Amino acid sequence: MIPPRRTRSNSRDRILDAASEIVCEVGAGKLTLDAVAQRAGLSKGGLLYNFPSKDALLAAMVERMIGEGRAEKEALRSQIAERRNLEARLACAVSLKVRSGAAQEVASGMLAALAENPGLLDPVRSLIADEWQAIKATSEDPDAAMVAWLAVEALGSLDMHSLSPVSPQDRVRIEAAVKRLLDFGIREAGESEETR
Repeated sequence: MIPPRRTRSNSRDRILDAASEIVCEVGAGKLTLDAVAQRAGLSKGGLLYNFPSKDALLAAMVERMIGEGRAEKEALRSQIAERRNLEARLACAVSLKVRSGAAQEVASGMLAALAENPGLLDPVRSLIADEWQAIKATSEDPDAAMVAWLAVEALGSLDMHSLSPVSPQDRVRIEAAVKRLLDFGIREAGESEETR
């Protein structure tokens, strides 16, 4: 999800790329504006012009992650527009995709720094609340959609906190169960499992 920094001409994007790389390497707690400026190939004044504080930089990183998730969701929407439980399906698919690789590393690395200023997570709280309402309001099977979304979010939370006991094989089974829930609903997904 994080494009190579060297291809960016916009200093704001180069700064965000550099900050993401540093967070992946050492965590957000050790992220310094000096290190970001150096990695981005800018003066500290150039960095401060774009982001006057570490909190401003972290807030921009959160907004960027939200924007990337929204873009992923919209790109996927046209491919699965006719599927049932669309909003839950989109939310689950995007969550599983962005919570792998570098994006997961950045999110995990930022967690500690965001704990120092929980207000930086307000856009995420708003996104999650909106997503939850959309899933409940638009799903053909709201119960199945809510359970599927919660399962995917639980996987992500366990991963983010490095607490997951879920093996790669278990993850495949869980993702398949989420898909069955979204495709067939709770009753039918359970029945199809029993008939195997």
